[in-house]
Amino acid sequence: MIAYPNIDPVAISLGPLQIHWYGLMYVVGILGAWWLARRRAPQQHPEWAPEVVDDMIFYAALGVVLGGRLGYMLFYNFPVLLDDPAALLKVWQGGMSFHGGMLGVFIALWWLGRSTKIGFFPLTDFIAPMVPIGLFTGRIGNFINGELWGKPTDLPWGIVFPDAGMEPRHPSQLYEAGLEGVLLFAVLMAFSRHRQPTVAVSGLFMIGYGACRFLVEFVRVPDPQLGYLAFGWLTMGQLLTVPMIAVGVALMAYAYRRQAGT
Repeated sequence: MIAYPNIDPVAISLGPLQIHWYGLMYVVGILGAWWLARRRAPQQHPEWAPEVVDDMIFYAALGVVLGGRLGYMLFYNFPVLLDDPAALLKVWQGGMSFHGGMLGVFIALWWLGRSTKIGFFPLTDFIAPMVPIGLFTGRIGNFINGELWGKPTDLPWGIVFPDAGMEPRHPSQLYEAGLEGVLLFAVLMAFSRHRQPTVAVSGLFMIGYGACRFLVEFVRVPDPQLGYLAFGWLTMGQLLTVPMIAVGVALMAYAYRRQAGT
């Protein structure tokens, strides 16, 4: 068993103002993605003005925050949203959805691609390898908060989380940080280093994230207000991930078929 580090979730307190580590992790992820985008754009898209990269990260960040919050309330807390629509604005109570954030980013990049005439998929292909940076920092934020823990385990790296009883549990936040963050980042960077047909990188991201998330859900405790949806193991995260994987496979098939001219 590994001792939980018990980090104060509040990083900085300035009188009544409190800055949480979870929020800082979002900032770090966005800045990391922006830094990498600025470095990669001249190599992959020298025709893009630097402002295009800045706008892309800015609008994507808005999509993550707004879409993530709305998605959480729709997918995971819909009865609360119906009862109290103002709960959508109570971000300090926690609750963000990756799938909602992804849809928010898609809308933002669709608008940017149309306004700049770059197109939607060239933008998603470019930004996809940078998304795991934010996924990694976000999961570290979950770990610091002591939330989204896993099921009980007798493995030597089990952790006793605050408010989760005295049983050691899978550190599922760290599993996701390693798989959705580190591993997916390495795969996408290696894949996109060589020129790929348009849409292929986006498709691989959806397959990679979907597979990692689906697997970790088996050892992660589902949201208490939902529990398991079916079969005693299917979670909302898995239900939302299955169509994501299917779309990713379809996108990659489309990309290579179009390249082959068939």
